[in-house]
Amino acid sequence: MLLGLLLLILVWEAIRANMTGAARTEWPWRLQLLDMEALGSLLAVAAGAVLARAQYARTVRPYLGWRAAWVKGDLRGDVRAWRVGIVNGGQHIAAIESWECQVVVKGGDPAGARWADIDDAVTELTAAGLVVAEDFQLVKFGPGFPLVGTGSHETVLVGAFSKRFVEKVESLFVRVRVTDVVGDSHERIGDCMKGARAIAQAPLD
Repeated sequence: MLLGLLLLILVWEAIRANMTGAARTEWPWRLQLLDMEALGSLLAVAAGAVLARAQYARTVRPYLGWRAAWVKGDLRGDVRAWRVGIVNGGQHIAAIESWECQVVVKGGDPAGARWADIDDAVTELTAAGLVVAEDFQLVKFGPGFPLVGTGSHETVLVGAFSKRFVEKVESLFVRVRVTDVVGDSHERIGDCMKGARAIAQAPLD
């Protein structure tokens, strides 16, 4: 904002400088905001600060990604489940602003799907006949939950889904918005069912 304001002042002073002396005695052209020497110094400082901030923001930004695989241990009965996790591959922490789901069961209308919190998504899934802890589990993250930047691709569990869940649910998207250490917001949308049906062709318990 400061850089933009200084650029506007620069334009104003450049216009004034190209006007006749008589014109500069009339209002509003007689208004001098800054002399060109001081303005040049301020512009240099502001531009340097903007560039430095942009470079630092790029360094500390989170790199959010998704990982999924069929594994045991997340659902009742120790059966295999499609385990989806989120990873912050950056080097710095990111705090969650919001965490929402969008569910479409088989036969549902994707156009009518809406973003909802985890509780509403669980209600919709149980209404479709799916059982918590047996067919699926969804982890609820509140605002401020830290996604630690590990750089080692360690995942944080988002949810686990049975083969029955994969067969009955057309799509399950998760939308996460995070804030990095400089206050910038970043948003990613993950498709929890991506790859589940193709990999499920392998023998599953």
